[in-house]
Amino acid sequence: MNKTNFHIIVVDDDPEISRLVSKMLGHEGYSVTTVADANALTIAMAKQPASMLVLDLMLPGENGLSICRRLRRMDEQLPILMLTAKSDEIDKVVGLEMGADDYLVKPFSPRELLARVRALLRRAGLAKASLTSQQSRIAFDAFVLNLATRELTTNDGQNIDLTSGEFELLNCFVQQSRRVLSRDMILNRLKGMDAAPFDRSVDMLVSRLRRKLADAAPDNKLITTVRNSGYLFTAQVESL
Repeated sequence: MNKTNFHIIVVDDDPEISRLVSKMLGHEGYSVTTVADANALTIAMAKQPASMLVLDLMLPGENGLSICRRLRRMDEQLPILMLTAKSDEIDKVVGLEMGADDYLVKPFSPRELLARVRALLRRAGLAKASLTSQQSRIAFDAFVLNLATRELTTNDGQNIDLTSGEFELLNCFVQQSRRVLSRDMILNRLKGMDAAPFDRSVDMLVSRLRRKLADAAPDNKLITTVRNSGYLFTAQVESL
């Protein structure tokens, strides 16, 4: 994958550290966003999902450990590299137990940071490929979605015709089941499909997908609208 396809978010309230890390990663070809706290991180991830986080431990407001633990509950695959000025073994252990994938003590060398970023992205890519292979058929409610053949069928074998955009939207929902997705998050995940890049296009696509799911399995309420937030896919998802 081209490095520009990797979006790395650096979370550090030290502007000089953020500038240096951003410059270093940007020079290597990565797309980089820098933020100073948890609120700014939430906004940044809503605009563009992160491929990886470089997360400082000591932050104003919600600290790095709390952020790490919270994000890990929502996404087990997101690589997180923790940065800290602390070097005590107990801090490293706590950071890793909270879900961080690796730990780097300040001051660090640019080469060591880059090596660890590359290693974590490579490991995440292999894990994602393995997970995709294992989860090529996903069951939810009265349906089975086959990611390999891009087919949606009911449990009694009825095939549901989906456009490319409808399939990608449904795939997006099942991969993020029971998590509210904003329109911006959905748009970012559907990049490349034939749809105009504005909110209304997402609403229309969701409406069409809802109608097809309801026609095949009446009374289901798999996609709910969360006022002022986006959409929630409510079904329990199971890999077959």
